[in-house]
Amino acid sequence: MFKKTVSTIHAPAAIGPYNQAVNYDQLVFCSGQIGLHPESGEMIAPETDEQMRQVMKNLGEVLKAAGSEWEKVLKCTIYLADMDDFATVNEIYAEYFPVEPPAREAVAVKTLPINARVEVSCIAHR
Repeated sequence: MFKKTVSTIHAPAAIGPYNQAVNYDQLVFCSGQIGLHPESGEMIAPETDEQMRQVMKNLGEVLKAAGSEWEKVLKCTIYLADMDDFATVNEIYAEYFPVEPPAREAVAVKTLPINARVEVSCIAHR
């Protein structure tokens, strides 16, 4: 077993001392993604729904770079700046997992990096 870092230009670069993902054996540990545009590094929009759509695009690109895909996601964690956004985030999230969704938790937090409205991380297999 070995650890290999994952990086792609199709998702925002890390804004701290971490990698976009790490492959370990057949598992992929994806760092949390927020609604940053991959090229500009700027927040895509202030609205939660637009941020969530970008979060999922970013996470999908990281999964692909790691040799995985949505169908292989085992667990997700969703962080919300406001639990009132739960229904909006849940609706978009469900588009990516129409059957047999992974295990998951969703928690409200005081703040997220760059004042994001939502952040999602996941664990998948390759």
